[in-house]
Amino acid sequence: MTSSPSLPAFGLGTFRLQGQVVIDSVRNALDLGYRAIDTAQIYGNEAEVGQAIADSGVPRGELFITTKVWTEHLAGDRLVQSLKDSLARLRTDQVDLTLIHWPSPGSAVPVAEFMGALAEAQARGLTRLIGVSNFNTALLREAIAAVGADRIATHQIELHPYLQNRAVADFARSQGIHTTSYMTLAYGKVLGDPVLADIARAHGATTAQVALAWAMQLGYAVIPSSTRRDNLASNLKARPLRLTGEDMARIAALDRGERLVNPEGLAPAWD
Repeated sequence: MTSSPSLPAFGLGTFRLQGQVVIDSVRNALDLGYRAIDTAQIYGNEAEVGQAIADSGVPRGELFITTKVWTEHLAGDRLVQSLKDSLARLRTDQVDLTLIHWPSPGSAVPVAEFMGALAEAQARGLTRLIGVSNFNTALLREAIAAVGADRIATHQIELHPYLQNRAVADFARSQGIHTTSYMTLAYGKVLGDPVLADIARAHGATTAQVALAWAMQLGYAVIPSSTRRDNLASNLKARPLRLTGEDMARIAALDRGERLVNPEGLAPAWD
């Protein structure tokens, strides 16, 4: 399994989880050994994530916390304050990674402006690492021009067996930028896939474990979410799973460009 030196290959996602549900998910995950937690301002659950972390007793130094700045806060005079608000909700002085969640709709805020503000937040010690999410290649080029590729710790994108996003992932790799796969299980669609099921049987694994292992074996980080403790525990078992070259080739052939997250008014023109 490969990963950026400072970026965990495996973490917990919290998209769509609210209230006590997200508290329980984070608490169970931390109890099971997860140490990377991914949230976002727009998820409306930063305070609950912060509460679950505080209640867990896990030392802050052992954790990797990611949040994402929402589009309303991208302007240069708003981004830093919005991140400070996130830190207060998360009950921490610094997050490990802050991402631009989506590019500014209609380019209302130029990439150079919000990346500059994000770099300023990093310089002030509010975030250890910075990165982007849901960019296309053209926007990635702009972000690189603004702060340099070496400052961009990761690019988080929808990436699963049915949407392998090779153009943008390959461009990121060529620039030394790590990729984080979200929606690696395609909203659960991969769980019934016959090819993945066949590979899973051969390894004594689950289809979810196979999909997660596939992404990690390609060098991507994964952040699957679950509200069930047994699924959280099962997902962790993807980490030591090693797929064969034939397995990887069979999964590569499943790509059909099936994009599940494409919000109108937010999404860029995808590669």
